[in-house]
Amino acid sequence: MAVGPASRAAASSVAERVPRNASDGRGIVLGVVGLALVLLLAWIVTRPAPDPVQQTATVEGGVPSSVAGWSGEQLEHAAIIMRAGRDLGMSERDVRVAVMTAMGESSLRVLDRGDRAGPDSRGLFQQRDPWGPYEVRMDAYGSAVLFYRALARIDGRDELAPTRVAHAVQINRDPDHYARWWDDAGEVVAAIDRAGVEVVVEPR
Repeated sequence: MAVGPASRAAASSVAERVPRNASDGRGIVLGVVGLALVLLLAWIVTRPAPDPVQQTATVEGGVPSSVAGWSGEQLEHAAIIMRAGRDLGMSERDVRVAVMTAMGESSLRVLDRGDRAGPDSRGLFQQRDPWGPYEVRMDAYGSAVLFYRALARIDGRDELAPTRVAHAVQINRDPDHYARWWDDAGEVVAAIDRAGVEVVVEPR
């Protein structure tokens, strides 16, 4: 059927109101954004977890001079523990539990000695031989990664008191041993975050 002049005019008017390429640019932009999101998600899902044997960490920039009686190297070790937990995607409560645990085990010092109950205990978390190689247990970042990996296996830990969570990992004789350091750990974590302390992770 032939199209009359009026029909051709109407079609032309519609074409002018809806340009042929009007959505092409938006489609390209949306496609690029979608691809970027997919790639980012894939990286998050597949990125390797920190390897405590291959990585260590140092603190660059000053830590606060003193927080709740903790200072110097102790606060540097706390900052490294915090970084390890966040690298592993642990919750902020888990990070605070880890700092509290190291306070109770070693006073935030990398100890090259154990005690009568565990003569082979070493490091910030007083980890015994089965935990891993000596050099990892004696490294602040490495020993923190070992601790968090064990912590992650504690089901329902968010419903437990912090000291009981630490006890479930450490199997201390007294399950309430760590309770006295919970408030200190909160103050230390908050102060280090406020100070913007930079922790650099690098190959061992």
